[in-house]
Amino acid sequence: MKPSLFWLIVFCGCFFREADAQDVDPNTELNQLLAEDEAFQKQEFSSPVLPFPDVSPAAEQCRALFYKNEQERLSSIDKSRLTAEGRINYELLKYILEDRIAQQAFEAYLVPLNAEGGWYTDFILSVDNEPFATEADYKKYIEKLRAFKAYAGQNIALMREGLQKGRTAPQAILLGRENVVDACIVETAEDSPFYLPFANMPPSISAEKQTALRAEGKRAILESVVPAYLVFRDFWQNEYIPGAAKEIGIASQPGGKEYYEQRIRHYTTLPMTADQVFERGLMEVARIRKEMEGVIKAAGFKGTFPEFLAFLRTDARFYAKSGEELLKEASFICKKIDGKLPRYFGRLPRNPYGVSPVPAAIAPTYTTGRYSEGAPEKHRAGSYWVNTYNLPARPLYVLPSLTLHEAVPGHHLQISLAQEMEGVAEFRKNFYISAFGEGWALYCEWLGEEMGLYETPYERFGKLTYEMWRAVRLVVDPGLHVKGWPRQQAIDFMAANTALSLHECTTEIDRYIGWPGQAVSYKTGELKIRELRQRAEEALGEKFDLRDFHDLVLSEGSVPLFVLENMVEEWIEARKKD
Repeated sequence: MKPSLFWLIVFCGCFFREADAQDVDPNTELNQLLAEDEAFQKQEFSSPVLPFPDVSPAAEQCRALFYKNEQERLSSIDKSRLTAEGRINYELLKYILEDRIAQQAFEAYLVPLNAEGGWYTDFILSVDNEPFATEADYKKYIEKLRAFKAYAGQNIALMREGLQKGRTAPQAILLGRENVVDACIVETAEDSPFYLPFANMPPSISAEKQTALRAEGKRAILESVVPAYLVFRDFWQNEYIPGAAKEIGIASQPGGKEYYEQRIRHYTTLPMTADQVFERGLMEVARIRKEMEGVIKAAGFKGTFPEFLAFLRTDARFYAKSGEELLKEASFICKKIDGKLPRYFGRLPRNPYGVSPVPAAIAPTYTTGRYSEGAPEKHRAGSYWVNTYNLPARPLYVLPSLTLHEAVPGHHLQISLAQEMEGVAEFRKNFYISAFGEGWALYCEWLGEEMGLYETPYERFGKLTYEMWRAVRLVVDPGLHVKGWPRQQAIDFMAANTALSLHECTTEIDRYIGWPGQAVSYKTGELKIRELRQRAEEALGEKFDLRDFHDLVLSEGSVPLFVLENMVEEWIEARKKD
């Protein structure tokens, strides 16, 4: 069934329900709406038949109409009659639909990329998530390789329309990003990153079939994938970069200022304005800077703050000599944390995680670390990615903070527990709200002090530099997008206030330029979780149990901060009665 036909059936079907809507239990009505949304998303974006989603303008218009109809139906549901679980589902669906509709209205789909990549890098990364266990898995992959040429064409057409409408990624974050594309333009299929699954095929597939599958794969790579990247590179160099926006702030684009304010509300899940975020950031920067000065004094360093930063950035003792050494150090910190987790959490996930390097194809322009979530149903563990490219930009003194954030008890623990939830709507298991997930991970960096993870003044300074990094975001993100800051001013502000390497400062600022509003979610979420913990500790006194508090925060998966606040308030009242 074509996506547009599926949408038409669902959209029209809702009208037949309107006549008897008053007789339907609101919980039943909400569950029906959630089921229809899930079916629509699977049909549009996770089809078992279509290798890639339809990203044509016509398909985007169909989605916009579907989402608006969903929003109208949701607003007609009597929220007061919903169960506790239903109220959370209601708020989450409302949040999702507001985001989808805002992005459609702004035509954000005309810019399917940012500083870290987009549709053309997502395909490379998706290879690691394919099962490759059976002949059918390989045939499905080969079909995807063959379909990529058409999919690339659709995305190029969107980007070309964006050029015509003045809706593009800023030119500043596009220059020098061809390395990812170049790695996919090969003369021999074996040199392509897309050939890797064929290099080591499972013995359960016969040698004869392996030979046939490899031959098919090579043809698909050379006849579809390579030509697609060649066309894209030509478009990228000769049309997109020359025509891309010279201004870096989203406010310079049509409707951009209003869109940025909406992005702030979306990513923080709170009614904050860009000015409020900016002012809060300045306050946090001043507070953390004072703590940093104290650590420098405790370390016995006699120079100035800039001199201490220069010392940290240049002294060889703070840097690994090989990628293997960096990965081993990260793994060692992981195991130290694993041994402490039962003291702080009553529930731990079943799915494990590993430590691995950021894929080489994207490492040069990628952030210092990232979590790649697992998939228990596909027998895939989570993965803590550590960037081993440009080792002089990867200081060891920030590794405890990075590990607490990306692995445990940060992203791996939170995301895996959500995936293992039972008795909740299916979409909740893999749903992610940045203010909650990133706020939790940053809270875990702060919790690392309590866990005894920062063993030297330099690691404590690394912890503070990571906290300062997130506070700086509250300043530079609105600075870049609505206050007219040039790119270099933002880089200089980050470099002057953190011990991050200059390479990291540059890649981070480019990330914020290409992803308006997302960077402010981290510090906002962390401050809210710390505020709720303090509120609970003061209200409960000796009845406060930290393990129970942590289990509560993670009990419903990723939720808006105002929902989390309600959960904590109800928990406090219940504990008072115990």
